[in-house]
Amino acid sequence: MSDDVTSVERVIPASASEIFALIANPRRHHEFDGSGTVQQAKNSPDQLTLGSTFGMSMRWGIPYSMVNTVVEFEPDRRIAWQTQPSVGLLKLFVGGRIWRYVLEPVKGGTKVTESWDISQERVKAAVLPLRSKTIDSMTKTLERIERVVTAS
Repeated sequence: MSDDVTSVERVIPASASEIFALIANPRRHHEFDGSGTVQQAKNSPDQLTLGSTFGMSMRWGIPYSMVNTVVEFEPDRRIAWQTQPSVGLLKLFVGGRIWRYVLEPVKGGTKVTESWDISQERVKAAVLPLRSKTIDSMTKTLERIERVVTAS
């Protein structure tokens, strides 16, 4: 973990392909979001690929929208997207963080590592105070991913 990248991990008793299929479908992100901010996908494909863009309706006290671009993509192994606000004025202060998921087959399932990478964030000082809340949210996200993929 560097100053710019914060990660959590969990071994989930499911295959990497099952987990990846869930994460790579932005229309399902609200099902496993541990922050409580993700509401629903907008203008989104069912399955992401490198370079895909997708919108997300969010709510943190007030509603807002983000536009995301897939910047890393290796099927069943790695996916990451970079977020930008959809409103022009907000773009001056926030945006650029990368959400990354790395999946590694291990005994008993798949080790899933979720990372919050602020190395490209416009104003890092604006988001640094959110680090501990983000760790808690990512921990909840991995718990929810496990619940969703092992429910059937």
